[in-house]
Amino acid sequence: MNVRINLLKLGALVFSSVLPFASSFAASFDDIARVINVTPNQERYVQQQQVCDSANIPVSYQGSSDRSAGGSIIGGVAGALLGNQIGGGNGRTVATAVGAIAGAMTGDRLDNRGNGYHGEPSRSCHWENNVTSRMNGYVVTYDYNGHSYTTVMPYDPGQQIRVSISVSPR
Repeated sequence: MNVRINLLKLGALVFSSVLPFASSFAASFDDIARVINVTPNQERYVQQQQVCDSANIPVSYQGSSDRSAGGSIIGGVAGALLGNQIGGGNGRTVATAVGAIAGAMTGDRLDNRGNGYHGEPSRSCHWENNVTSRMNGYVVTYDYNGHSYTTVMPYDPGQQIRVSISVSPR
């Protein structure tokens, strides 16, 4: 029994010595604050982009300066014969004329392919700066208990914001 009383005294002693320390810990709770202002936070940055243009630049005249008329003549006759097979009356006459013109142009291109200006592809490149922006959250100013606070949030909280309040003795 004497041991039991000593254990009770020891427990009371430990409890009374821990009690002052327990009251020094902070208490915290959540509350609601009024939002005063919300401003989207835009982040601007420069992104470089390479832009290239291509063109054929005439370099030299290749082949002989004498162009052949043989391809035009053969193509024109062949086109006229084919056009004459289409339609009747005035339609046949128009088809023959169109066939002769198309055939002459095709024959000339085929016959004089290597003659004329030769162009080499040229490529010109330069860098351009593109300024772009992206959303980087919202700057939120709110009022709690007569004091103004500002923070950055990933979303627009609306007219109220939940705040965490911590209270501790000094």
